[in-house]
Amino acid sequence: MSVLASGSTGNSTFIETEEGSVLVDVGLSCKKTDETLNQIGKSLHDINAIFITHEHVDHIKGLKVIAKKYDIPIYANEKTWDAIERKDIIINSDQKFHFNALEEKEILGLNVQSFNVSHDAIDPQFYTFSKGNKKISLITDTGYVSDTMKGIIKESDVFLFESNHDVDMLRMGRYPWNTKQRILSDVGHVSNEDAAHAMKDVITSNTKRIYLGHLSLDNNIKELARMSVEQILNQHDIDTHNGIMICDTDKAVPTEIYQV
Repeated sequence: MSVLASGSTGNSTFIETEEGSVLVDVGLSCKKTDETLNQIGKSLHDINAIFITHEHVDHIKGLKVIAKKYDIPIYANEKTWDAIERKDIIINSDQKFHFNALEEKEILGLNVQSFNVSHDAIDPQFYTFSKGNKKISLITDTGYVSDTMKGIIKESDVFLFESNHDVDMLRMGRYPWNTKQRILSDVGHVSNEDAAHAMKDVITSNTKRIYLGHLSLDNNIKELARMSVEQILNQHDIDTHNGIMICDTDKAVPTEIYQV
């Protein structure tokens, strides 16, 4: 896997098996998506499926052009498809597949499970990908992490976990108050501290890596997010120095491919 991009300007994650490759979200332009894939030795020609989490532009920016240029099956839930089409993004029916929340599908040798998150989109959902005894879970764009979410993502080898903002930076920052309220709400984004408290409930002996995702450009810093998460996990006797690796993501530079 590789987190191609993560943040308010664009999100996309690459996952590959022997049977094929998938993207979760295409929040970069078509050209930028291909350029970013090239940095890890891949291209859009290698992609066999795309999973959409929700209709916000930082998750679907490249969808219209990618769907037109490449004959790739695309999965999203029914309400998200409706919201996408209202943005004048019309996908050919033979490329358009429904994947509703709390469903499981076998795709390219992967068991894919979808689950709802709490965000101000029409029907946002994220995904877990498992094969054999290996599991990857992606969860960003949520105002909180419920027990139901935790139960679904638990036992993962790898997480992409939202660590959006530092609460003090957000409160003292330049955003208008209504925007701050939205981010801090139950349909906003998870803070560094809340992310760490959720992580401690889902980390198991299987867990090898946690990628910190969707960091705010204005209200967070990679080093601060990592330090905040590590401090709380260490307080709960979770070793982030010799055990689990806490990894940065970037809005434009993909992470190195990691073999799960």
